[in-house]
Amino acid sequence: MNVIENTGAVVPEPDWDSLFSDVLEIAAAKEHWRVVTTELRDRQLLAPGNAHALQRLVVDYILYDRAAREVAENGAVTKPKRGNPKAIARTSPHFTVMREAASDAAVLEQEFGLSPRRRAAATKVPNGKKAARAADGYLSAVK
Repeated sequence: MNVIENTGAVVPEPDWDSLFSDVLEIAAAKEHWRVVTTELRDRQLLAPGNAHALQRLVVDYILYDRAAREVAENGAVTKPKRGNPKAIARTSPHFTVMREAASDAAVLEQEFGLSPRRRAAATKVPNGKKAARAADGYLSAVK
């Protein structure tokens, strides 16, 4: 497990080797993780409860890239099988995966305030400590 400075204590990086087998995809996942967690840390939006959502975001990025390569190489429409008069052209399953991954990533980016339109709406993670007030001592539990 690699720890990005000042983020690993909050959200440890997933084991990308267990999720992906391609060395380039693992490297890309690590880079996406670094970029996203660094930005969230700098904006004080990184929280332990976001760990799995962050992992899903990075996986969506990798799946999108994988499907986009396939679509770029073979097109968004599969050709009908030769010799079958009833065969028709269909949307490539890779194109469908690409669209779904893009949609899922966009939703997660909005939740984290990563998309430019949503940056202002994202607020800091509460630190969990309440400031002491004078009124706290006024109403105390009766023994």
